Amino acid sequence: MSLVRNGLDARLARHAPGVLSLFRLVYGLLFAAYGSRSLFNWPVRSPVVVEFGSWPGWYAALIEIVAGLLVAAGLFTRAAAFVASGEMAVAYFSVHQPQALWPVADPPAGNGGALAVLFCFAFFLLVFTGGGSYSLDARRRMLPLRRR
Repeated sequence: MSLVRNGLDARLARHAPGVLSLFRLVYGLLFAAYGSRSLFNWPVRSPVVVEFGSWPGWYAALIEIVAGLLVAAGLFTRAAAFVASGEMAVAYFSVHQPQALWPVADPPAGNGGALAVLFCFAFFLLVFTGGGSYSLDARRRMLPLRRR
């Protein structure tokens, strides 16, 4: 039994770098799409498009676009994921949690914050894992340091 499990573990572990990169790419692009929807009404129409400079919506959407694209590219992944995770924590506790305790349903049964929780913890995970071996961060680490 343990030989089968160890063999499966080894086979799955070989794919971990690629799966981490896919995870990072999907979450980053989805996050950027939510910000783009709020600012530009694209890629799908938004019920509310925030006005330039309005607090906090415009700034939140800008964070979502910039942090999402950085995470998707794997560039400054840990910092961008930290900011994105923090934004989602603030969004959850300031917008969703006061409505109801549970995030798993829309109001009035729940607070509709499940997506904020999922984004928060996905980005929190990336703070600790980094962008992975298929990221621009990994490419930057491979470049030789230049002397001035």
